[in-house]
Amino acid sequence: MGVSILSLAWRSLLNRKVSAMLTVIAIALSVALFLGVEKARNAAKEGFDNTISGTELIVGAPSGQINLLLYSVFRLGNATAEISWPTYQQIAARDDVEWAVPISLGDSHRGYRVLGTTQAYFDRYQYGQRRSLAFAQGVQFDDLFDAVIGSDIAKQLGYEIGTPLILTHGIGAGGLNDHDDRPFRVVGVLRPTGTPVDQTIHVSLEAITAIHVGWETGTRNRMADSITEEMIRSFDLTPRTVTAVFVGLKSRGTILRTRRDLNTNMSEPLLAIIPGQALAELWQVMSTAERVLLAVSAFVIAVGLVSILTSILTSLNERRREMSILRATGARPGHILILLIAEAAVLGFLGAVLGAILIQVIFAIAAPILSAQYGVALIGTGPAWVDLYTIAAVTFAATCLGLWPAITALRRSLSDGLTVKV
Repeated sequence: MGVSILSLAWRSLLNRKVSAMLTVIAIALSVALFLGVEKARNAAKEGFDNTISGTELIVGAPSGQINLLLYSVFRLGNATAEISWPTYQQIAARDDVEWAVPISLGDSHRGYRVLGTTQAYFDRYQYGQRRSLAFAQGVQFDDLFDAVIGSDIAKQLGYEIGTPLILTHGIGAGGLNDHDDRPFRVVGVLRPTGTPVDQTIHVSLEAITAIHVGWETGTRNRMADSITEEMIRSFDLTPRTVTAVFVGLKSRGTILRTRRDLNTNMSEPLLAIIPGQALAELWQVMSTAERVLLAVSAFVIAVGLVSILTSILTSLNERRREMSILRATGARPGHILILLIAEAAVLGFLGAVLGAILIQVIFAIAAPILSAQYGVALIGTGPAWVDLYTIAAVTFAATCLGLWPAITALRRSLSDGLTVKV
């Protein structure tokens, strides 16, 4: 009997296909919103958490640990101050420090950030589960005007080994602020990492100093054009400052003591952060917004489910003749009850399944765009248990909501008998 009831419920919905379709779409959109918020939240967390690994401390100028994390690792925002080169050398020379990699930020190329660093960066920087950077083509920079680019830059701009590129002073659109007198050449392309590294152009710290010779006032002065490349190569290009320092310790057991020593440094104000703790603080700040989004999306699902109730209730008066015909052909009152509950369950199930499929399509389209824009991959947005749980929950809720119109129809059916009373 269950199969025939479902078949009858399906045919009844087809007979009211416009209203049924609108109800299914309303539920699908609400489920897609709920799953989208939940998946995007978890995927963003996992993507951020996988961006840096194996680095015990990040040291920069005092600016708040979230701000330091965002601009040094995720290339979001700018440093409010820098730390001096002698201070970096003091950090690197500490007995408890195994390695220290300085980075310098500030310039760009066609909207992509430029990072000045040392060759040790390619050996020490890790992401995910302690995965090291690897080259898809070429090698790391060696000459003063060599550049290593991330995989997204190579893909989006069509760059390859040997491609010349001109850096821009600051994060602008280029033009008058271009360092066109000091062109670089691509010598390496990194493999995809799903991190901001894919969106970054890597050059040496000496190169950052070299392209700013004659730019001491923030713009290129007239003397800069008279300085040849040979002259620049003969200069002392040791940087005066760096933006931040990635630090690896000889023993993780000293991490708290080292951080305290650096944060209380008397020669220059410093801020040393533990990346994992800074990420935890970031998620704590965002937790209120996350809860609000989840609550809103859950409320939208509730509104979508109410549309099932509204759709069936508004059709009851029109379907009294249908119910009488069913009674005349042998249907019992219980069959009428089950029929309307089945209709609600089918609407909920179809809407939930369509919503789960819709969000997968949206993520398939949006994930590459978000990765290209922000350099953080959305990990784990594919089909998962949360989809099945949501489909089951929506179907169950729709079934429960179907009880109201079903009981109403049952009472009318018992009152009308085999003849519709108009």
